[in-house]
Amino acid sequence: MQQSSVPGLVSLASIENWPVPTAAAAVVRADGTLAGSHGPTGRRFALASVTKPLAAYAVLVAYEEGAIDLDEPAGPEGATVRHLLAHTSGLAFDENRVTAAPGTRRIYSNTGFEVLGDHVAKATDIPFAEYLHQAVLEPLGMTSTTLEGSPAKDGVSTVDDLVRFAAEVQAPRLLDPRTVLDAMTVTYPGLTGILPGYGHQRPNDWGLGFEIRGGKSPHWTGASSSPRTFGHFGQAGTFLWVDPDAGAACVALADRPFGPWAIEAWPPFTDAVLTELRAR
Repeated sequence: MQQSSVPGLVSLASIENWPVPTAAAAVVRADGTLAGSHGPTGRRFALASVTKPLAAYAVLVAYEEGAIDLDEPAGPEGATVRHLLAHTSGLAFDENRVTAAPGTRRIYSNTGFEVLGDHVAKATDIPFAEYLHQAVLEPLGMTSTTLEGSPAKDGVSTVDDLVRFAAEVQAPRLLDPRTVLDAMTVTYPGLTGILPGYGHQRPNDWGLGFEIRGGKSPHWTGASSSPRTFGHFGQAGTFLWVDPDAGAACVALADRPFGPWAIEAWPPFTDAVLTELRAR
């Protein structure tokens, strides 16, 4: 594997043991400093659902700009922008079909994010991919990141770019910190649902575009991750988490689809990173 590592956390080198053709990872502290990186951090990887936090951030920019309101109607009858961001609109996973009343179940929905993209595009008269570029990617200097289709799953990016996004989420400049706090706070508490790849969770906590760890078990983060940890993983073998208690965020991208290998490899990797961070 071609390396472009930044010395720092020794634990990041364990991605060399992942059964994947290529992987890259990095950790960025809450003050924006890079704690370390490993692997080809400038290589572009398909993000799959790690696209969603980027799309959600653009939706929140549209909200702060006054183009939309979080509680205005969007999607199925009775649903709002907030419902769509929090996967409680009632829309099915991957089809435009209503399976529950808004706010009653946590139904993880790619379709919901596609509806969000269309809603913002209509409100701003700007195609959503371009709006994401103007509102989030360009201001953060994420020059290697593109949206090549669905705002739910068709982003392509690098570890270097996602580190910039992870730094922004921890110390917001594009959004009011109170808006980001809302995004990382449980929205519609107590709802149950299925976390893709990990089964039924009671409760299945989400914020606005970010999954919240809470007490979920099993989970793709570590056993030592704080309940306040939030982020997203993708079926492309990708993840981004932010642990406010640790004061750091981690990005890992790979080019092997999510599966048993990731379920086995990711939690001990995260635990090793957190242990090293806490020892410093």
